[in-house]
Amino acid sequence: MSVTAPELQPSADVGAKLGIIDCDIHPYFKTPRDLDPFLSARWRQYVQEYAYFVCGPYANRGTYPRFAPNTSRRDAWPPGGGLPGSDVPFMREQLLDAFNISHGVLEPLLGGNVARNLDAAAALSTAMNDWQAAAFVDIEPRLRASILVPQDDAEASVKEIEKRAGDWRFAQIQLGSKTSEPLGRRRYWPIFAAAQANGLSIGLHVGGTQSSAPSASGWPQYYIEDHHVLVHSMQNQAASLILEGVFEAFPHLKIVLIEGGFAWGPTLAWRLDNHWKKMRSEVPQLKRPPSEYMRSNLWFATQPVEEPENPEDLRQVFEWIGWDRILYSSDYPHWDFDDPRFAFRIKLTDEQERMIFRDNAKQVYAFR
Repeated sequence: MSVTAPELQPSADVGAKLGIIDCDIHPYFKTPRDLDPFLSARWRQYVQEYAYFVCGPYANRGTYPRFAPNTSRRDAWPPGGGLPGSDVPFMREQLLDAFNISHGVLEPLLGGNVARNLDAAAALSTAMNDWQAAAFVDIEPRLRASILVPQDDAEASVKEIEKRAGDWRFAQIQLGSKTSEPLGRRRYWPIFAAAQANGLSIGLHVGGTQSSAPSASGWPQYYIEDHHVLVHSMQNQAASLILEGVFEAFPHLKIVLIEGGFAWGPTLAWRLDNHWKKMRSEVPQLKRPPSEYMRSNLWFATQPVEEPENPEDLRQVFEWIGWDRILYSSDYPHWDFDDPRFAFRIKLTDEQERMIFRDNAKQVYAFR
């Protein structure tokens, strides 16, 4: 939530009590040429001549819809220049030190891994991974990088995962919620196999490829509509992963749904369970009700936190999802950044704070 209401007071100084783990921090380039040192001459020339030729990633879509500058908080622009999220010392001052962040997981939204040219996507993913490690983690070891992969090229994706799996600087694999096909399709299963084999979770962040209109009925007119239908893409992926049997095939696979909301979780589970009871013969690969897979293989990042009129309604949602399935995320440096002191309008117990702000993430991420 964006903290603008003066009546809000800190519910708890969680940073003073815990070393918080933030699972959604967005790094950016200082300049468009920051990636050059990590690209071969061929791909530097390619980017210069053809740019990224992407399918429309969330953070680089152009003027429709028109985002706030770099989607960021006004106070997040580094005093020394560059874009929000590009200056590690300023990030350290404004986020890591300010809230006692013990680990922060980087979630790049820069588009290289969704290039239409799959060879370019592979090269750009590798370069982006090298850039994250050198420009952020090597400077500030509280940060951890995400392994970007060209998900439509499963062989190249597995190669990139295997390359990074033993590197302590990487905590997860990152995919977008908008993909060429639903993620449950078997073309993506080699990625899940590599993730499970290497003990890596998958961070499924809203955004990704945009090869068609974002809503089932076409292009929305307003930013508020476009922003909301990001949640629909997350629900669709959750349903696909469950119904196509991904979690039966890979029972130890851990997927974190990031920046896609979470209050829809119970209603989606109820609906899928009801459908499964009537049509389970179509999906014999499912040995359990869909809701059970949701509770065993999916985790939900908190930002953006739903804010019902009655705050206690939020507690019921948390109770259904499970306090052990929720991870704190700030979305720094974006305009809807969630300050950990104000993120929840309900009183949490000490145990619930420990789970949400720290302990659950320790169970999900590979912090070496």
